[in-house]
Amino acid sequence: MPLVAIEEHWMLPELTSALKAVSRPDESLLFNERGDLGRRLEDLGADRIATMDAQGIDLAVLALTPPGAQALPPEEAIALSRLANDTAAEAARTHPTRFSSLSTLPLSSPRHVAAELERAARQGHVGTMVYGRTGDRFLDDPAYDDFFAAAAGLGQPVFIHPQIPSDALRAAAYRGFDPMTELGLATFGWGWHVEAATAALRLILRGTFDRHPDLQIVLGHWGELLPFWLDRADSLARLAGLRRPVSDYIRTNVFLTTSGMLNPALLQHALTVTTVDRLIFSTDYPFQQPTRAEIDTFFEHFATETDRHKVRSANAAALFGVDPLTA
Repeated sequence: MPLVAIEEHWMLPELTSALKAVSRPDESLLFNERGDLGRRLEDLGADRIATMDAQGIDLAVLALTPPGAQALPPEEAIALSRLANDTAAEAARTHPTRFSSLSTLPLSSPRHVAAELERAARQGHVGTMVYGRTGDRFLDDPAYDDFFAAAAGLGQPVFIHPQIPSDALRAAAYRGFDPMTELGLATFGWGWHVEAATAALRLILRGTFDRHPDLQIVLGHWGELLPFWLDRADSLARLAGLRRPVSDYIRTNVFLTTSGMLNPALLQHALTVTTVDRLIFSTDYPFQQPTRAEIDTFFEHFATETDRHKVRSANAAALFGVDPLTA
């Protein structure tokens, strides 16, 4: 039974240099340099494929690691998004049975986003990865509506990845500890996931899926906390004038990935708020590196072979148009 893993992170060296050169670099860049992660992120060849083989992964859907290109000024973001998309597309052409890819977009220049999405789709990218905030502009800002219209029309799923909270929010809620604890609290320990959940919830409340009912988004880490708070979030629907409850949009317009969090309790909770058809496997490589045995054990918790097959590959194939058997 084939296994597809999406959100397999990589990094472009030129983008790393540009991100470090801005006046206030994103502190989460530190995570890309721990241990051998820098080498693993930049490798789009034999070593990555060897790790996939060891884990039993047939096809990886590559995605540029945080914070992406949208943290850069517009001209740099446009140029480096194009370079990143060209590089990932070339890796997929070189290893067509092992790699596919999500595109990178220059969200700091809203008027160029849809065009780059369309160009990347022509290159073979099967979706895109974005972040919930670009400077002070939220992803649900009307400036991005053309982008969401294009994504829906092209059938390009939009993966909303976590990002570090704004400086103002960090000062208000994440300070008061030693620097590394502050950074961990603001990122993988809590803040990243609240940011992504909030971005998705804002898109729903903005009526994005009422305007673009075919649009599909993807949330990692079992939905970035949002599925655990739907009883309360549903009460927002009437206030926002939505056509349906928030939880209904989660069931029809949102896919959830495992992101290497292979706790069966998370699986069981996800199945109380959505269906198995909305779950997709991911290891969050190289930040999480589950073994083949751990992956196999996780899949033992599915009720049927049909459900197991859906999460291993069929759901990803249907959403992204990838097929590990014929790629």
